[in-house]
Amino acid sequence: MFLSSLQNYNQYKVCLCSNRIHFNSNTFSNRIFFKFVFVTKQVNLRLISTQLKIKMKEDKQLLVITHLSQLLDFVTGIGGFIVPLVLWLTKKDEIFGMDEHGKAILNFRISMFIYLLICIPLVFLLGLGILGFIAIGIFYLIFPIINAIKVSNNEAPNYPFSIKFLK
Repeated sequence: MFLSSLQNYNQYKVCLCSNRIHFNSNTFSNRIFFKFVFVTKQVNLRLISTQLKIKMKEDKQLLVITHLSQLLDFVTGIGGFIVPLVLWLTKKDEIFGMDEHGKAILNFRISMFIYLLICIPLVFLLGLGILGFIAIGIFYLIFPIINAIKVSNNEAPNYPFSIKFLK
């Protein structure tokens, strides 16, 4: 692999883009681009960061707080969407796993909002929308807690019924 052929690769910083790794050296003023083909769409960031000696922080507490911050909806109304969004946007390049967890949270939140919009006409038509509101309220309460526990056990987040808007 070409990463092992780089000399003095610990002086490089890396920023992953869709199909490029952008290396920016502190000693050179120019930018060097290496294009390569991904075999799969997901990149094993831990493997690349290990080979390039990148210091991404592993902060489980912040990931747990990100999942539990969804519960702010029960206190403030919309804070359960804004706080994870802000944490994801500001920390996704600094904290290992924040990108994956943030996308899972936002996909879940957007999906549940769409399901709430679908339940509104069902309340007036069949009266079954009330059951949908209750189910979605339970999902809003249970799944952030379950996924916060999963984060503390080094497991991937799993939000069922979520549509993958952010990939």
